[in-house]
Amino acid sequence: MITDTDIAVIGAGPAGCNAALLAAEYDFSVVMLDEQVSPGGQVWRAKSPAILSAPETPESVAGESVRNAISQSNVTHLGGVRVWHIERSEDAFVIHYENAGVSISLSCRCLVIATGARETIQPIPGWTLPGVVGMAGATSIFKQDLIPIGSKMVVSGTGPLVFFVAAEQQRLGGEVAAIVTSNTLLDWIKALPAMLLRPGLLFRGLRWITAMYVNRIPIYWGHTVTRVEGESSVSRVEFKKISKDWTPQGQPRFIECDCVSLGSGLISAFESFQLAGISLEHNSDLGGWIPKQEQDGRTNVGGCFICGDGAGIRGSLAAETHGKLAGLSAVAFLGAKINHSIVKLRREYTRAASFGEAMSKLSIPRPGLTKLTTAKTVVCRCEGITRAEIEDEMNLGAQSTISVKSGVRAGMGPCGGKFCQTAITDLIAKTKSCPVSQIAPPTARPPLRPISVNTLAGDFDYSDLPISKPSPL
Repeated sequence: MITDTDIAVIGAGPAGCNAALLAAEYDFSVVMLDEQVSPGGQVWRAKSPAILSAPETPESVAGESVRNAISQSNVTHLGGVRVWHIERSEDAFVIHYENAGVSISLSCRCLVIATGARETIQPIPGWTLPGVVGMAGATSIFKQDLIPIGSKMVVSGTGPLVFFVAAEQQRLGGEVAAIVTSNTLLDWIKALPAMLLRPGLLFRGLRWITAMYVNRIPIYWGHTVTRVEGESSVSRVEFKKISKDWTPQGQPRFIECDCVSLGSGLISAFESFQLAGISLEHNSDLGGWIPKQEQDGRTNVGGCFICGDGAGIRGSLAAETHGKLAGLSAVAFLGAKINHSIVKLRREYTRAASFGEAMSKLSIPRPGLTKLTTAKTVVCRCEGITRAEIEDEMNLGAQSTISVKSGVRAGMGPCGGKFCQTAITDLIAKTKSCPVSQIAPPTARPPLRPISVNTLAGDFDYSDLPISKPSPL
């Protein structure tokens, strides 16, 4: 079954929602698809229906506002669906998605991709133990279910998300044993001029840090967790001081805990862009591989526009305005006369992006962090592949992410390599003594997300196949 629309928007976070809402104002049919049931994305994630009431936060207020706007607009929101393929022709795009076990195709004249970002975690010994959760994953649980994770958490990572996770864990009734951050106070001082562009967010962050000190929660600046220990679950972490390039050094220290939240920054979820035919370029300041683009979301593929953190890690404030710019670009492509101020939106976007890029730079992992991954450390969780196995394959001649994937199946599990390819790329670059920008990411192939064979088969029944009877002996 194929249905038609003028504009399809993939992703319902701050960027996707704003792109859809603005495009719908110009009387075009707009369909917005997202894996989450309710609009909002990771930043404005909706609360579980089981929660009747809860104190408001800036994120929950913004989320409810955009959900109300979507419900009152002409946007057709398809929530709880999984986009697994994108095809393009000269004058249309076809989006294949799964809904309740059925594969459906949507044809559109114009496509806006707002798939956002995903977190990266540097593999360390013990990171696969029960009780270890990524900072983005922890944030999802906090926002959706309003419950703490474990009873005594260590938060370790980079950028402002470290303090948000710690503050939320504490606000929801959990204990924070310590914050271990690779950033130093000097790193934050250098980012201060950009932070002053958003004084509200700056003061909010200062309140988080002040609350930690008031509650006597230790903050280890310029340190990183090097190992998670425990038999069947987390019991403690080992951490060390790090050098300027984040190489662990000195004697290890230990913190007792029952859960750990780890994070090594964000990268663009670029696979959808690849399937749509958009060229990629490497920009380490914006999270690595990102699609080539203009400020208003235009790409090298006519009729395909991009916005949000998928176009480069600049934060939710920039994503909102970027979504509006992409939405206007889409309707202009379809022939609409624009009655919004493009100049004003670009100015707002530039201001928000300056703040977001400063925060992004705080989260960019430095080369020394790769030394945390020992030979026996599992790098590909889906297939249980260690660093030693990957390096053995490279010693046999594998010098690309595709060849490593073919040789040892790293990246062929349910996640499709989304959580191991960053670490594998770093290992290949180190072996070849070249920058990671010279190591191309794997080619994106459908399905973008795991999908059952039964869903792909649809109404096909194998019993209908004409099979000849065996020949007599």
